Amino acid sequence: MSHQAVSAKAQELLEQLGPETLRGELRKIAKEIKMDHALAMELWSSHEYTPRLLTLLIMDKKQLSADDVDRIILDMEDHDYDQRISLMDWFYANQLTKLKKLQNLIDGWQHSKIPLQRRTFWYYQARQRWTGQIPPDNTEALLDAIEADIVDEKPEVQFTMNLTAGWVGVYDEQYRDRCIAIGEKTGLYKGEMVSKSCTPSYLPEFVAIEVEKRQ
Repeated sequence: MSHQAVSAKAQELLEQLGPETLRGELRKIAKEIKMDHALAMELWSSHEYTPRLLTLLIMDKKQLSADDVDRIILDMEDHDYDQRISLMDWFYANQLTKLKKLQNLIDGWQHSKIPLQRRTFWYYQARQRWTGQIPPDNTEALLDAIEADIVDEKPEVQFTMNLTAGWVGVYDEQYRDRCIAIGEKTGLYKGEMVSKSCTPSYLPEFVAIEVEKRQ
């Protein structure tokens, strides 16, 4: 496929990358490029999934304003479900967690109109628990919101809300029964089939298995 109005380097990469390109290969390419924000934006403008994954490795996070972040995330909505989840999680892991001003943006995303931002707010809350950090004192408010909203949320947001409740139940014993009760009431992910290396997302099972691992 020919791509117009891009540099020779961007054109070369766009011809090289495809659906079969593995993430390990993308990381090798990114390591060679290091950081090149202009090139990253050219790749992003292709609207193609794999070049956009590479973009999220080589962009300069210090050049991202709040508006830039919003625009990038809105662009992700043009992809199918699995691709936009992968792009958002890749963006979070490789850029948003590495600069404090970007992390601060996430705190304001709980009620964003953009589902991927709401998803990331809840993922961030979950991560603050499972990484062993002392969580902020918002646990009760989070559980109130989960109980009120999780059933009606979009699937991509439901998953990380549920994940937050799961890790709260694992690490904060005073809320354990409440988190299990949320799972029993909603029935979300009950009967879900997972591989042997994965923990089921159904909250009563998730909490029981992860607590036992830590005893």
